[in-house]
Amino acid sequence: MAERATGYEPRSFDRVERAILVGVERVGADAQRGWDIEEDLAELARLADTAGLAVVATVTQRLAKPEARTFIGSGKAEEVAALASEMGATVVVLDEELTPSQQANLERLLPAVRVIDRTALILEIFAQHAVSYEGKLQVELAQLEYQLPRLKGMWEHLERERLGGGRGARFGAGESQLETDRRLTRKRIADLKRELAAISRHRETQRRARVGSGVFRIALVGYTNAGKSTVLNALTNAGVLVEDKLFATLDATTRRLELPMGREATITDTVGFINKLPHGLVESFRSTLQEAREADLQLHVVDASSPHASARIRAVNEVLAEIGADDRRQVLVFNKCDLLAPDDRERLAAAWPNAEFIAAAAGDGIDRLIERLGQEAARLDEPVHALIPYSRGDLLSAVHERGTVLSEEHTAQGTIVVARVPRELAARLDGYAANRG
Repeated sequence: MAERATGYEPRSFDRVERAILVGVERVGADAQRGWDIEEDLAELARLADTAGLAVVATVTQRLAKPEARTFIGSGKAEEVAALASEMGATVVVLDEELTPSQQANLERLLPAVRVIDRTALILEIFAQHAVSYEGKLQVELAQLEYQLPRLKGMWEHLERERLGGGRGARFGAGESQLETDRRLTRKRIADLKRELAAISRHRETQRRARVGSGVFRIALVGYTNAGKSTVLNALTNAGVLVEDKLFATLDATTRRLELPMGREATITDTVGFINKLPHGLVESFRSTLQEAREADLQLHVVDASSPHASARIRAVNEVLAEIGADDRRQVLVFNKCDLLAPDDRERLAAAWPNAEFIAAAAGDGIDRLIERLGQEAARLDEPVHALIPYSRGDLLSAVHERGTVLSEEHTAQGTIVVARVPRELAARLDGYAANRG
């Protein structure tokens, strides 16, 4: 039988598992701007529910900075242990990423429950929701890289058996199995990176073809559950899955969209972002998120009904900056505006005068949004004044399909057209420039 590592496979949560959530409220210079502990824990509760956990209690701790050994301190850990025993909880979820040593120390203080952190929870949700082959590989890579430094201690029971049989032995079964797991895990990580690199090269070839076509490229970005998939469906009738859950869809979906004046665009829905998005996931999904980096326009979809909309906008822009996609032109689209009171909508419009305000599920504001997309596409166009011979009907058709025709005149030599067209098409028309005199 072939060797296989046992430390990196995702653990599926059972709906009957009862969970206690533990959040740390940062005070002083470490306080997180725009977020409060209630919002953090409410979001963690939604993550837990999405993963299949039943939340039975929450615990908070005020700290200027995390405690080095256990993150929350041994006294608070003992309090959580007592509460878990009282509530019958089997899982404790920390709303921060723990270091391997912090997690090991907490597990010693909480021996009757499983201790996981926010990163492990998000990784599990991604594992549950990934559908495409590439998405599954990306999630597995992130899980393995998260698990690798945490493999130590998995075989402590074997080490105890070894010590019981004689303390003089230098190498025991536990250490041997741990090294085997580490070696196999590193090998699998290397294999996954090679396979994802090959997929990324194929994706890059497809992207270059789209760039060469001159089609206007739009990427949907935004906080998870802001309604990006609903916006995509409203614009293109894409039929993408829509659920009121965090990270309901992970895989990028690209559809064609017809803009005003008959010109075409592509629009791609990317994975949703979240506050404290694990760095490993950002790295693993970098090729998918490349769509946001290379788009001509980002549609940044925001849940208008969220009281923390501004903080969520910042969280998304921070991830975009991390992947080098913060230099793209961006249009804010406030979705779910039908859930706002009129006064709240007016205040939002005053604060963000250049944004679009829609209710995608109801179709409100979609026509106006499409008009805005047409205007944004036209920004990249270049003016042309060309005499196109009748033998090049393909060029004239391209001008009509992908540009804005300002005037057209049929002459004996061909069609004189004045238009604004994408840069690539303008270059193809250079040889047909008409005499403006």
